[in-house]
Order: sequence, then structure tokens, then C-alpha cells
Amino acid sequence: MKSSPSNVAAQPTVFVVDDEPMLLELAEVILKPLGCQVRTFRDPEVALKEVAIAPPEVIITDYAMGRMSGMDLIRECRRLNPRQKLILVSGTVDGQVFADAPAKSNEFLSKPYQIQELTECVRRLLAA
Repeated sequence: MKSSPSNVAAQPTVFVVDDEPMLLELAEVILKPLGCQVRTFRDPEVALKEVAIAPPEVIITDYAMGRMSGMDLIRECRRLNPRQKLILVSGTVDGQVFADAPAKSNEFLSKPYQIQELTECVRRLLAA
């Protein structure tokens, strides 16, 4: 039996934005077995352009990146789509980074995170 194009479309897309290539590769290895189509970006500005064209189901972003921080990316994603599902990961700040922020992610993970923590966050957001 042939698979229909609609089966391919049913595969949720997850964008992973981090300036460290090794962490992008790791996220891809973790998320593909969940049945996700994973797109990785080292540059948050490029990711934002892609979000505007074809928003993914979930965006995972690092906090500390070059010219645009994860918080900046979250703010811009919320501006484009207030319901965008977002996960912020960081090894430099904790969840208190959102205390006074007008735009927040749905989930926060401290680096280094456990594989199970990331998969549970993604599953939760995809089910919501």
C-alpha cells in the first residue's frame, strides 16, 4: 500500500535553534524517533524567517546565541503567532528569566537536559 502525501504532512515539524552544531545534531537524534521532522538552525534570524513562511508545531531555542537571544526569538515568534509552542533551553539562566518578560516559552529546560526531559516536553506540547 502506498503512503499518501497526507501521511507525510501529519509528521510534526520541530525547529531547533542553537549556535552549537553538536547540540543541534543531538536534538535531531533525540527527536526523529518521536516521528518529528526536525529542522535545525544555527542562526535565529534565519529560523525566524522560516517561521514566518511555514511555522512549525514546536520551536526549541537556546537562550544565549549571537546577535539574537532565545528571548528575542521567543518574542518575535509570539508576535507572528501568539499560540506558537516554544521551549527555551539554557545552561546560563534558569526559569526566572521569564519573571518580567512579556513573551514566555511554554517550557524551560536547563542544560544539560536529560533525553527524557526533552522528549516529554515535546510530546506535551504536540498533544496540547
